Amino acid sequence: MTLWCERKIPGRLGLIIVGAWLIFAAKTALSAESDSAQSMVEKADAIRLPKENYQVDVNITSTSPGKDIEERKYRVMSKGSENTIVMVLEPASERGQAMLMKGRDLWMFLPSISQPVRLSLAQRLTGQVANGDLARANFAGDYTAKVLKTDSINGESYQVLELIAVDRSVAYHRVIYWVRDTDSRPYKAEFYSLSDRLMKVCRYENFQKFGGQIRPSKLIMEDALKSGDQSVLTYSNMHLKELPDKMFTKDYLKKLEF
Repeated sequence: MTLWCERKIPGRLGLIIVGAWLIFAAKTALSAESDSAQSMVEKADAIRLPKENYQVDVNITSTSPGKDIEERKYRVMSKGSENTIVMVLEPASERGQAMLMKGRDLWMFLPSISQPVRLSLAQRLTGQVANGDLARANFAGDYTAKVLKTDSINGESYQVLELIAVDRSVAYHRVIYWVRDTDSRPYKAEFYSLSDRLMKVCRYENFQKFGGQIRPSKLIMEDALKSGDQSVLTYSNMHLKELPDKMFTKDYLKKLEF
């Protein structure tokens, strides 16, 4: 009996060791893949908008079948990825309104109301554009990424990433994101609700150099549920700019010059 045990135990130990090694290797591979996916999202974020302090004007044109075209203009000032001010420039009737984002907290200042009003990042701003689309462009900080597959578009290779929200405070529960293999340039994003319903699709277009790098100057957001409803965001006059910390406070919103 003793000899039988001595012969069997090493074999069992070997299987345990091999099994443990395989589990470790699989976890290591998954971790490396996750790190790679998250790195691609960070690089794509830096292509969409600068990591440095900057100011940019955004024109939004929204169209819907049977309705008049709606045009709006905003000025966005951002310090890092956690502090943003969005000023309403047009229409004239709303000029003077402003939003302040601190982390994932968002407030709207209305000249007619003394205290800022708390808003949700997912709340619709205009057309197909949510507050978070304009005030917070930090996919790397708001989502956990993994690679779903590789896709070929117009002869170029893209990684298709699945982004899952870190919590319910972000604008979308899930995002499917196409990022180019060679340089992490964003191509397209699909946005899903908490019930996993496709809400809208965004395409990043008209890449040109501004803000010190080649970036998409046009975003086209299309409603996935209602054909013909879309908003086109056009970015212009982007430049890096020193922005003091004191600007990004609720009290300072009243002092903004439009």
